Amino acid sequence: MAAEQGEGVKVPRMKLGSQGLEVSAQGLGCMGMSAFYGPPKPDGDMITLIHHAVDSGVTFLDTSDIYGPHTNEILVGKALKGGVRERVELATKFGISFADGKRDICGDPAYVRAACEASLKRLDVDCIDLYYQHRVDTRLPIEITMGELKKLVEEGKIKYIGLSEASASTIRRAHAVHPISAVQLEWSLWSRDVEEDVIPTCRELGIGIVAYSPLGRGFLSSGPKMLEDFTNGDFRKYLPRFQAENLEHNIKLYERIVEIAETKGCTPSQLALAWVHHQGNDVCPIPGTTKIENLNQNIGALSVKLTPEDMAELEKIGSADAVKGDRYSPDMRTWKDSDTPPLSTWKAV
Repeated sequence: MAAEQGEGVKVPRMKLGSQGLEVSAQGLGCMGMSAFYGPPKPDGDMITLIHHAVDSGVTFLDTSDIYGPHTNEILVGKALKGGVRERVELATKFGISFADGKRDICGDPAYVRAACEASLKRLDVDCIDLYYQHRVDTRLPIEITMGELKKLVEEGKIKYIGLSEASASTIRRAHAVHPISAVQLEWSLWSRDVEEDVIPTCRELGIGIVAYSPLGRGFLSSGPKMLEDFTNGDFRKYLPRFQAENLEHNIKLYERIVEIAETKGCTPSQLALAWVHHQGNDVCPIPGTTKIENLNQNIGALSVKLTPEDMAELEKIGSADAVKGDRYSPDMRTWKDSDTPPLSTWKAV
């Protein structure tokens, strides 16, 4: 039986990558507190939530400069006051900007440095524990971006380097410049294509895996009922998997998860999250939430034990072709198109 409220569940620690970073085995995605999932939530409530997470053992906090933009980092920075900073592993990201209303991806060295300095200021910290490139700039070699990140490590502004939504070839090339500690990617029962190439590459190179949206952006928790709560500003309304032509098919996956969860004595979200936890001791899911009761329930997923038979059943219903619709709309870059020009070509220009 799962500890449905997470009470008494100890959150283990884990090594993320092979460079020395240690984090809680479950993290907290902070994006939805400030952006993309409807209106921003009150700062006071979210600071209380973050403090509750840290007190409960969930100490790996994930934010980005684009969440808001900027407001989520400011919020997390406020939550780190009063001795909290020393108790957490802080991750943020750079690389996506909105200029003149248009999204741009940038990995230029000057931009990398300016973005890092700005994040340090907003977070009001001296050093970022894990600094990700949020999306890969396909216009210049990854080695150029990594060179500047390496300098930031040497200067003590960041401790560890990560990539988000990067292809296997990009990961290899980046890792050759400076060790990558973590790759963040979408991985859940309904997002599994990374298992073909990206996950094996991370494991070969000793890179930790951070799974975002492990609950299918909430769908594996609440199913179609979630769509009733979408407000203006919630970008999930526009994702292909939630459109009518795909939704009816995808509901069947959720219904099977509900059935199996009932037999395990846990909630659907705990079952889906437990599946991610069972992928290996190099995987850290970072479910996001704005409610303490949901956070407690997520922690409870750590006590859900899945047998080989359970995993086989879940593998079957959550196979790579079980879901209809892409993860993102066509204009949003993912790991599938994150390859960059060869460094040799760049030098020749």
